[in-house]
Amino acid sequence: MSEIFTGSFTQQEPISEEAITAALEVLRSGRLHRYNVAEGEAGETALLEQDFARMTGARYCLAVASGGYALATALRAAGVGPGDRVLTNAFTLAPVPGAIASVGARPVFVGVTEDLVIDLEDLRTKLDRAEVLMLSHMRGHICDMDALMAICNAQGVTVIEDCAHTMGADWAGVPSGRHGLIGCYSTQTYKHVNSGEGGFLVSDDAEVMARAVMLSGSYMLFDRHLAGPPPEAFAQAKYDTPNISGRMDNLRAAILRPQLRQLEAQKARWNARYAVIEEGLRNTPGLRLISRPEQEGFVASSFQFLLLDWPAEQVTDVLRRCAARGVEMKWFGAPEPAGYTSRYDSWRYADAEAMPATDRVLAGIVDLRLPLTFSLDDCALIARIIRAEVGAVWQAA
Repeated sequence: MSEIFTGSFTQQEPISEEAITAALEVLRSGRLHRYNVAEGEAGETALLEQDFARMTGARYCLAVASGGYALATALRAAGVGPGDRVLTNAFTLAPVPGAIASVGARPVFVGVTEDLVIDLEDLRTKLDRAEVLMLSHMRGHICDMDALMAICNAQGVTVIEDCAHTMGADWAGVPSGRHGLIGCYSTQTYKHVNSGEGGFLVSDDAEVMARAVMLSGSYMLFDRHLAGPPPEAFAQAKYDTPNISGRMDNLRAAILRPQLRQLEAQKARWNARYAVIEEGLRNTPGLRLISRPEQEGFVASSFQFLLLDWPAEQVTDVLRRCAARGVEMKWFGAPEPAGYTSRYDSWRYADAEAMPATDRVLAGIVDLRLPLTFSLDDCALIARIIRAEVGAVWQAA
């Protein structure tokens, strides 16, 4: 009899009692707005920014309403505006090109390698087309950041990092988000800490962060940001920067602060689950695992593999057969957007030139979430199901 997996790929762990208690204290106070604090009180949002700046080693941090808002704010704060072109990964999620389009700029897509990171050779050929690269560490895969920064610095291209999938990760010991001018993070439910929606920006640049704080809707209350730039950084920004309100509130901040303290432990738990699935799928005929370089300290909250050069009908057959046994997977090769999966040629508000090498990789990417509600035994079962169904379709072909 075939094994069936009965877990949910969208069920996250409950919010901890410590975080619930902190949230109840905010609710009882009635002071949810980040600037509505009692005399002498810092407020949960300001304290969260301080915590996150300390964790990442950043000089400044701003907490905002969503990861997508963080991306658009970073672009605006870096001076990107209507008509500008911004380089970004062809393999990413829709909020990344969406953030570029939201400021009136135009995405220029860069290819993806079989290791699911930005293609540095393709990047080199396109560096003269834009002054900014919005680098997406898509699904937690980090490219050679030393090489990328050397390439971009030599050309004078500013790097903004999309770290929605890499909070707590690092490259050669440097936290993700700390290589470029600005790092952007998400605290949406399916990310590494969960406040439903939310995000952060970090930077060491006082002028950039002053603009970001003003954009977020600080009015003239910027002095209440414990992890914000000094007052002199706002001397001009307070006049020149539009208010595009997107603040985080004290309720979400209260939920997040205890989670940040647990992030290292959660990272180890995610990576243990990843290792079980990786080992279970090793040497499966027709299936390619993604290599992870030694310098990459990743956080594996999702798992990807490649069915490279498989006909579309065979990939869909694998997905259908696995789904019938309770294993829900997503495919980035489908011609139509579905759920959270879409491709650079799906975003028709952006001009996209043909990229055959990237199309080949995208056509093979299969993706699944790894919530911490899965046990290690669950992960071993998931791997057995995938291995069996990939093997069945491969042999039949």
